[in-house]
Amino acid sequence: MNEREIRIIEAAMRLFIRYGVKRTGMNDIASEAGISRQTLYNAFANKDAVLQATIRLLADKVIADIEAGLKKADGLGDQLDVIFKHIAIEHFDLMHTSPNAEDIVAGFNASSQNELEEGAQRNIEVISRVIGPYASEIEENGLTVAQFADFVQRSATAAKYNAKSRKHLLDLLGALRVSVLKVTGGT
Repeated sequence: MNEREIRIIEAAMRLFIRYGVKRTGMNDIASEAGISRQTLYNAFANKDAVLQATIRLLADKVIADIEAGLKKADGLGDQLDVIFKHIAIEHFDLMHTSPNAEDIVAGFNASSQNELEEGAQRNIEVISRVIGPYASEIEENGLTVAQFADFVQRSATAAKYNAKSRKHLLDLLGALRVSVLKVTGGT
């Protein structure tokens, strides 16, 4: 993405958080980004395209943040903490700072669901790489690394959307962390 597209997406993200996806229009996005409607439409055909690009940019940031954190992490437990921070905790915090969190989630349509799934697949690839060294322990428990990575990612995501509070989210992720460490024998 070029600088103009990133500026548009950042403006759209601010509006989606402030007003929700449904109540944010292309005029609002153009105004927030400080560009004309035509410039916006030259970059993105419609709001769905802006939403998809927003999800893609957030997914890119999550992966970059995880990779940076993993370089400093010591042991599987610390690696899981990094992963959970970026795929669940930060998003939970962001969603709960928005008075329109429900509308943001409801604003995801079929095309944005595809972007969310692609982001989830990228997270699963990172988790697979992190737990890969424990493949024999995972297989002793009747799972493949791919199955277990998918389970871990989807469990963390479900916790993010279903937790009643931040403390509840941390408790759920703590239980998931213990489970992964038990299955892998990691520390």
